[in-house]
Amino acid sequence: MTVNTPRCDSVLVVRLSAMGDIIHTLPAAAALRQAFPHATLGWLVEERWAELLCTLRYPRSGRRSPQRPLVDRVHSVNTAEWRRAPFSFNTWQQMAAGLSELRGIHYDAVIDFQGAVRSALLARWSGAPVVYGSTQPRENAASMFYTRQVLLKTNGAHVVEQALALAGAVVSRASMSTAGISIAAEARTEFPVDPDAESKIASLTADGKFFAILNPGAGWGAKRWPAERYGQVARELAKDGLGSLVNYGPGEEELAVAVEAASEGAARKISCSVSELVALTRRARLLIGGDTGPVHLAAALKIPVVAIFGPTSPERNGPFGTPSIVLRSASSITDHTRHREPEPGLLEITVGEVVAATRKLLQSSIAEPSE
Repeated sequence: MTVNTPRCDSVLVVRLSAMGDIIHTLPAAAALRQAFPHATLGWLVEERWAELLCTLRYPRSGRRSPQRPLVDRVHSVNTAEWRRAPFSFNTWQQMAAGLSELRGIHYDAVIDFQGAVRSALLARWSGAPVVYGSTQPRENAASMFYTRQVLLKTNGAHVVEQALALAGAVVSRASMSTAGISIAAEARTEFPVDPDAESKIASLTADGKFFAILNPGAGWGAKRWPAERYGQVARELAKDGLGSLVNYGPGEEELAVAVEAASEGAARKISCSVSELVALTRRARLLIGGDTGPVHLAAALKIPVVAIFGPTSPERNGPFGTPSIVLRSASSITDHTRHREPEPGLLEITVGEVVAATRKLLQSSIAEPSE
């Protein structure tokens, strides 16, 4: 019997959003890069998060460099804008141009790591003859667009491990071996280095003082520990000589102002682009926040994390691969309903517990011998 082994001279990763989910997929993409070192590796992503793959003023395709270290091509879409004006000529023009560019690469295979209908549809629209996806995608209807469904075999519950398992399965099928799985486990994550962002953050932190990043925002209210408590944490950390910078994204300035006010001068707010946040996080001693993108960025950069969890599962979404302490009340129940108010179990986590976890992590990092 002849086995139809798909070509993998060019592979497209589809993971459109959000920040944390893209970061969780980077190790899998790195595993694909290791397994197929001579293949063209592309990534389809929402424009808002393209900086996680390529700096803004660097070409989106061509030879890899520190400004685009992982993939050969970055393709972007803006589905939020398209949904706001689905019938406008500009929307259809953007969609047609993006689709034409994507199909023009003639990818051999596409892997949908998102498991949503929109990501699966875009994967199919790429024109690749083979579209891989999980047998249990996040949205069941997504499986209609896959040509090859993969049953994930992994002992890990974390989304990073699930993405690695999908990448490993694709490598195994393409190479007719199991080598890809072991390669995937050792994959290294790299982020673009933006010289302008590095220069700006270096000047902002030129005093050389140690600092922690506080991140009070999260995707929805149920995951947000009260801003005032972050301010109280900053006051306690200041007693240890550790300053606090309050990171905030679009629509989160009010939260940052509340933290700053409650800190009584111990914390100051800072708004960063994605590239600037990468540069800032690289310099931090520690990050404190909930289940949100900047926490996962810190973990990927091997920065210690104190994670404050409520309705989401740390076993699935917690800090991965870095020294961390996860705080979650025994009363919290996993629930992804987007409630506006903090989940009751989240409110049971005290300022004292967060401060104690922070001090414990800092002591551990100081005690570790330098390489």
